Amino acid sequence: MYFENRHHAGRVLAGALSRYRGRPDAVVLALPRGGVPVAFEVAEALDAPLDIFVVRKLGFPGHEEVAIGAIASGGIRILDDRLIARYRISPDAVARVSAREEAELERRERLYRGGRSPAPVEGKTVILVDDGLATGSSMRAAVAAIRSRHPARIVVAVPVGPRETVQELSRHADEVVCAAMPEPFDAVGRFYADFEQTTDAEVGELLSRAHAPAAAGIS
Repeated sequence: MYFENRHHAGRVLAGALSRYRGRPDAVVLALPRGGVPVAFEVAEALDAPLDIFVVRKLGFPGHEEVAIGAIASGGIRILDDRLIARYRISPDAVARVSAREEAELERRERLYRGGRSPAPVEGKTVILVDDGLATGSSMRAAVAAIRSRHPARIVVAVPVGPRETVQELSRHADEVVCAAMPEPFDAVGRFYADFEQTTDAEVGELLSRAHAPAAAGIS
């Protein structure tokens, strides 16, 4: 066991990102839902703005816990072509999974943003945060989507993940920061004492808290 909960994991991860503290070009983007409590602590420690970046895993039909790809805000879709070919998953099946997850992605965008515009990322150092990595498909989709918006630098930051996934992501992001890379690695939740699902209400509350100082400054 490495972390008490996602907030504790965020505080640990923030220590590994301390060189970004106070940088005016840094912005923290959380992958909902589980990445939001982690990213909230990172943004607080770095004194950086916090926003969300919605990514949805595309699950293997009938075995949704296995990812065949992912989609992200901005129309980005990443597919595991080898897995799809190996198990002969039809284009129609992939399209059905994609349509379902696109609807959920749009729902979360509306729910979590509450009318707020996305944080600008062009020319910024973007720190993409989740509560852990497994296959890395969701994070690869996020990196690809953010890259299309012309940031200066993309930093993937997670509390825990397998070494091979971290190495693979290093080919896509400018930097990958992973606080723990245990071996053997079987599941992200194994390294948390409390890995209860983050709720929509918790996501909304943390984002409201993160945006409150900015709103107070405007008024």
